Amino acid sequence: MQTRTKVSAALLSLSLAGVTFIQEWEGTKQTAYLDVVGVPTICTGSTKAVRIGQVASLGECQERLVQDTHDAGKALARCVTAPVTQDQYDALLSLAFNIGGGAICGSTLVRRLNSGDCLGASNEFHKWRYAGGKPVRGLERRRAAESAVFRKDCYGY
Repeated sequence: MQTRTKVSAALLSLSLAGVTFIQEWEGTKQTAYLDVVGVPTICTGSTKAVRIGQVASLGECQERLVQDTHDAGKALARCVTAPVTQDQYDALLSLAFNIGGGAICGSTLVRRLNSGDCLGASNEFHKWRYAGGKPVRGLERRRAAESAVFRKDCYGY
């Protein structure tokens, strides 16, 4: 269990529990594939500079995961101004990793969080369950898990 102290998102980095959470939801495939909406993807949900037929080593997959989570963290540092716990940060980073930094920074979830509405923010995760305009069961389950991790620290423990 991570500390429940709330601090600036700019001071946090993804925890080992957060990395594990992302890896469990994304899975790791060393051969490039098309995701549910046709985006070339490889390793642990990485979409940057991917071409179908590409094969990556486990080391390359680890490097991609580090870079992709770092990029998501930079987005959170820019737009999340409310203090968060480590677990909340990990949940936000999982979402940012999956939907992109621009999407999370422009979201109602971040607006609610920054205005002090922690529970309202936790209720926004479910809105990001669509791919290609259709709800995806795997995304519904992931968003419920992210929301649960995030919400437990809304109660001021």
